[in-house]
Amino acid sequence: MNISNKPILAGILAASFSQSVIAQTNDDAIIVTASRTAQTVDDTLSSVTVFRREDIQRLQATSISDLLTGVNGVNITNNGGLGKTTSLFMRGTESDHLLVLIDGIKVGSATSGSTAFEDLPLDQIERIEIVRGPRSSLYGSEAIGGVIQIFTRKGAAGLKPSFNLGAGSYGTKSISASLSGGNENSSFNLSVGHTRTDGFDSCENTLTAGCFVIEPDNDGYKRNNASLHLGHRFANKAEVDFSLLQTQGENEYDGGIYSGNENDFKQQVLGVKAALPVTDTWFASATVGKSTDEMESRLNGTFVSEFNTTRNTASIQNDISIRDNVLLSVGIDYLEDEVSTSEYSANTRDNIGVFIQSQSEHGKHRLNFSLRQDDNEQFNTHTTGSVAWGYALNDNLSFKSSYGTAFKAPSFNELYYPYYGDVNLKPEESRTIEIGLSHHHQHLTWEISAYQTKVDDLIAYDASIFKANNINAARIQGLEVTAGARLDNWLLNTNFSLMKTKNESHDANNGNQLARRANNSLRIDIDHTLPAVQIGATINIQGSRYDDAANTVKVPGYSTIDLRLEKTLSKHWLMQAKVANLADKDYQTVAHFNQAGRNVMLNVKYQQ
Repeated sequence: MNISNKPILAGILAASFSQSVIAQTNDDAIIVTASRTAQTVDDTLSSVTVFRREDIQRLQATSISDLLTGVNGVNITNNGGLGKTTSLFMRGTESDHLLVLIDGIKVGSATSGSTAFEDLPLDQIERIEIVRGPRSSLYGSEAIGGVIQIFTRKGAAGLKPSFNLGAGSYGTKSISASLSGGNENSSFNLSVGHTRTDGFDSCENTLTAGCFVIEPDNDGYKRNNASLHLGHRFANKAEVDFSLLQTQGENEYDGGIYSGNENDFKQQVLGVKAALPVTDTWFASATVGKSTDEMESRLNGTFVSEFNTTRNTASIQNDISIRDNVLLSVGIDYLEDEVSTSEYSANTRDNIGVFIQSQSEHGKHRLNFSLRQDDNEQFNTHTTGSVAWGYALNDNLSFKSSYGTAFKAPSFNELYYPYYGDVNLKPEESRTIEIGLSHHHQHLTWEISAYQTKVDDLIAYDASIFKANNINAARIQGLEVTAGARLDNWLLNTNFSLMKTKNESHDANNGNQLARRANNSLRIDIDHTLPAVQIGATINIQGSRYDDAANTVKVPGYSTIDLRLEKTLSKHWLMQAKVANLADKDYQTVAHFNQAGRNVMLNVKYQQ
């Protein structure tokens, strides 16, 4: 986009309307997470990946981990199949160094500091935006490794029902339905779904740090979910948006006295957004939201523990166009975390963050600056910033570079958990530098990025004082290559990543590789469209990793091949079939926790 020929605010208005009211044909080209304003993918100075609804359907993914495994910057671990604990490590940082938003609302557990990705339903998701690299200067705590924002499904013009019925290996069954509609000013979408599986034995029959007992049985999982979206645009071009996502269910696993072997879970995200073009050059928006994360664990039916957290958020943002080539964004965010437990010395904590960002274009140069200060009830003030520069070498080839700082506030467990937490902990801090080269063309796109991140004051258990402490540090270096090509009826996407992690702690683990991160990965997605038929394959290769900080337990690398078929049965009906792990490879991402062997999933869909 040439800002000098098109006011930047116009793009924000168009994107905002497409997000909250009626989906536009160019919606897939717009992202909002990287800068909190609307940008096309090729305009952003960040490293991003976007999965649209059509991508989710084409790849026939059954979970978020299934969808994101092998994507550049993303390392995923899973404790034994569908619905089991799933952790994402973005660019080698910790799993709680990833900020997760759903429709602009911050989610995740305030106790553990991480998000239960395993319980988020793909059939309720319209789009996922992945931004790699630090974003604390715009979002505050947690965004050391990056940000993932999930957008739930929204309405479109006309009345459109849809329905899906699926069945597969391990007694897996799923059913979902939705009804959406709207006109030029209003829209709605209501979706419901149910998933269940008998599963398999999630943990090997051996006593480990994760599997405290030997339970040679299948570990099942079931989940109910629903989402609702309402949007309206008024005559003065003001908008209001309402969204709700709820998922709840039951999970079985191999545990023990302290962790149990079954749990009930519930996640809910509620958000309201209002937006108004105050003038031709001033766009204002406000968001309020609430997310809850609840879990009750039991051992053979007997209560073991309960963790319930609530995050209340509010945000005001003003985007002001200064001339045609400069956009200034100024905003304030409020966050209140609540934990419902009597065991902690403090059950609530609030944070107020103020930020400012400048985006500008000067000929072939693009510049982004952002600065933020957070005032936290526990650790007082913290300031972060970032600067990025892009240069257009020609119409299709661009160079970019950036530097950013970020931080992560200690979680409630790290601060207050009995016999472990320490109220004197400091925030974890990071510094990241990145350079990249990207090529965007109608039929071919590719991007190469190199980065280095240094994280200080990492929180870990300190055996010398028998509690959490800021004793660790880490250095992470990486190279990422992404390429995509579309030719006639062929579509090819490739992700290749090399990463080196080094523990720089003040203990015996100094110099070791960070646990549970694969140093290299390759993913290839290839699809071919024929009349009424689409076939595809995904090749996923993951390098080896260590399961512990001491690097004594090694988890071997693995490779899998998935095949998929989609057949159009009639104007509104289609059938999908997927064979995952075709070669029936025996592999793990966490030591002693099994992954699915060869498995099949069949779906019949009705959609308009």
